[in-house]
Amino acid sequence: MKVSVIICAAGRGERAGFEKNKLLVPMPENNGVCVLEKTVQNFLREDVFEVIVATSVSDRDDIEALLRQYPVCKVVLGGETRTKSVQSALSHASGEIVLIHDGARPYVSQKIISDCIESVKKHGSGVCALATTDTVVIANQGKIEQVPERDKVFTVQTPQGFLREEIIKAYEKISEERYTDDSAVYAKFIRPPQIFLGDIRNKKMTFSEDFQPTMPARVGVGIDTHAFGKPQDFIVLAGVKIPSHSGLVAHSDGDVLIHAVMDALLSAVGLPDIGHYFPDTDEKWKNADSMKMLQSVMQEIKKQGFTPCNISVAVQAEKPKLAKFMPAMTQSLANALSLPLSAVGITAGTAEGLGFVGEGKGITVTANVLLKEI
Repeated sequence: MKVSVIICAAGRGERAGFEKNKLLVPMPENNGVCVLEKTVQNFLREDVFEVIVATSVSDRDDIEALLRQYPVCKVVLGGETRTKSVQSALSHASGEIVLIHDGARPYVSQKIISDCIESVKKHGSGVCALATTDTVVIANQGKIEQVPERDKVFTVQTPQGFLREEIIKAYEKISEERYTDDSAVYAKFIRPPQIFLGDIRNKKMTFSEDFQPTMPARVGVGIDTHAFGKPQDFIVLAGVKIPSHSGLVAHSDGDVLIHAVMDALLSAVGLPDIGHYFPDTDEKWKNADSMKMLQSVMQEIKKQGFTPCNISVAVQAEKPKLAKFMPAMTQSLANALSLPLSAVGITAGTAEGLGFVGEGKGITVTANVLLKEI
């Protein structure tokens, strides 16, 4: 079955606040490729034989020049509303299947496009939608009137696919009503359309902030060393007590692993090291629980708008042997950072008898962390 794609690009995108159509504004990545071109590029597939772009009179010349390099593209005049633009574009479509997509959704994936086509082949329609994770309410003048069942509520995206004959028939029956999308037209005049699951990354570029470059992931490294010599028969690593011939000398509880992790977190967001926050001259931190100190650091990280994505820790210690304590250490660190176990790695090795670690005089820990924006 031949597939036609209609891309709606006749709006002005006034909410973005640009002097020109937002679809002609370069994206925050992709080497300055504009939104519309990136959207079109996603549909340059073997199973799509034509891409029809509905544009306004004022943007037609610019869009034709932009898309001239793509032979499958055809630029047509849209209308004053999205509904009229789709009506116009449908008259130029010749495929048995028609996908209708917002020009302002440049992040549509190949999986979404394939799923849409397959849904139309199987059900006669395919509407990209996301299940909502929040409670949704219906309100009137600020008062909640209804709370729909959450598992029945979806937010609708594009593309939306239909059999060409059916969607044309639906649009021919429209009188003066306005519709926000094609699924509403299809539902009113044909039958309830079939949904398929979309992707949260398939967002619509609407406001100026959507065009701002996203802050790249932040990487942090922390290294800490503590010497043996404290008169006690255990050490603490990642909050786990481990039998030892001697404790680690430190102002706090000597959890060298957590100290390295805290420095990694702080360095990733450009904040001072743990000596700034927990100075060894302050009696407040005498024998302090490093896990509680870590929670304080985590609050500072979140104030900067970040949260850990994953962490990798390497422990160098000649003694004590750590293998049987690794699961508990990993679980403890995962809990403290609100990470799944799969995102936390702790390894342990010796120094082969070399240096102060190899001589059994102390322990060194190196921590690497990757942060993402909240």
